Amino acid sequence: MILNASEFYSYYRPSPCELRVFLRQNAPEEEMPLGPFEELLKRLGIDHEKEHLQALLTSYEMTDLSEGDMGERVEKTKAAITQGSQFIYHGLFLASTVINGARVEIIGEPDFILRGGSGYIVRDAKLSKRINEKEHPEIFRQMELYGWLFEQVIGTPPERLEIYGGSKELTPIGYDGGRNAFAELGEIIRFRTCGQEPYCPVGWSKCNSCGFFSYCWGQAELRKDLALVFQVDQNLARALHDIGICTIEELLDNFDEARLSCFERPWGAKTQKVGKKAGQIILMAQAMAENQEIVMAKAELPSHDNFVMFDVESVPPQIEDIEKVYLWGLKVYGENPSGYLASPAEVGEDGDRKCWLGFLDSAKSIFENYGSIPFVHWSSYEKTCVKRYIDRYGDGGGIGTRVLDNLLDLLPLVRSSVALPVPSYSLKVVEQYVGFCRSQSEYGGEWSMAKYIEAVETEDEQERESLLDEIIQYNREDLDATWAVLEWYKNRMCEL
Repeated sequence: MILNASEFYSYYRPSPCELRVFLRQNAPEEEMPLGPFEELLKRLGIDHEKEHLQALLTSYEMTDLSEGDMGERVEKTKAAITQGSQFIYHGLFLASTVINGARVEIIGEPDFILRGGSGYIVRDAKLSKRINEKEHPEIFRQMELYGWLFEQVIGTPPERLEIYGGSKELTPIGYDGGRNAFAELGEIIRFRTCGQEPYCPVGWSKCNSCGFFSYCWGQAELRKDLALVFQVDQNLARALHDIGICTIEELLDNFDEARLSCFERPWGAKTQKVGKKAGQIILMAQAMAENQEIVMAKAELPSHDNFVMFDVESVPPQIEDIEKVYLWGLKVYGENPSGYLASPAEVGEDGDRKCWLGFLDSAKSIFENYGSIPFVHWSSYEKTCVKRYIDRYGDGGGIGTRVLDNLLDLLPLVRSSVALPVPSYSLKVVEQYVGFCRSQSEYGGEWSMAKYIEAVETEDEQERESLLDEIIQYNREDLDATWAVLEWYKNRMCEL
């Protein structure tokens, strides 16, 4: 068996999943190719590595081993280190060992091997800005395995292991002789070679970015897996599965609210009772079993003739230096609707601030024409963004603060009052449930981010305008979708 030092990414990314490890070895269906956002991150990661390479070339003489036959590269890497080369780019290590009683060969290809004060430094470039074991255990295991490979091939451990992260700073990685890495490789081998698919609960946010999403989700729906029930977390699904409760029907047949509330599932190093979530879980399971919504409680909406729908598009800090909103979208719906009010970020150093000021101008105009009108959004992110931008650029005239005072988060209202026969309360799922249809065949927050970066990077003005038009259309339809859900929700509450 041949294992690569990047095996840990197969398990941990985009989310920890032993089934993905199994499927990559035994897949009945092909893994879907990377989406536009994943392709973007891959390209940005390569650019980040190349940028660091150029910086190193000003101080080191490079031995480039990035191309060629594998066996030849392995020999040249060892020879370059033995001869004291200053800097080896994409050297290749190969060593054999026994894991779980099986002989395996392990391959590792660190980005940079640099001569240090008393030995060699093994370094990788990673786009992530927060390099810590909690958020990125795969980085730590990979680097530990590089350390072990170096020691096996050269005979001494590396001087140190380190990461050149997205913040353009170096983060040291401790070397434990490879113990932690080998413990996880043992698990990865077990997942690869088990006779049947290991049970790994599906989850909407967990699985959405995985290339096996369609396969795994389809299988879960066929067997009516209890993990499809909203509020059934991964630990609870596993704990119930361990006692033979695997389907929605089995959950309802064996548990009522009282019994489920006392059920304990793993929670960190301890266990925790399901508690107050049990009632909603049972109702959600009933809704899915009966394929119809169940009203749990009547919620009151503010009485107003008009409502503003509010949605932002942004890029995370691993792509930009700061978390940046590149489009603030507003539109009034109701008895006196407005046109679509978009505040997109201009390309340039001051684009972010101007984008924020454009949003404040639009919000001010709405307040002047409609009074103290609710700003309706889906989930808490819009509130976070307004607060962040008030801190970043100020709040001239107090418009941002007024927006905060008028925010109405529709998600918790719907989630707490209606049990829907859906696996997620994502807007994209709920809008489809209420019958809203989009005009675009491709869309989504990650798709929008990829399009925005593409627009920023192109020098073709016509192409940039076309890409921005696609993003604006997506944002406009996000607002239309939020309004469709709000109208459905108002009508549903009026029926009670």
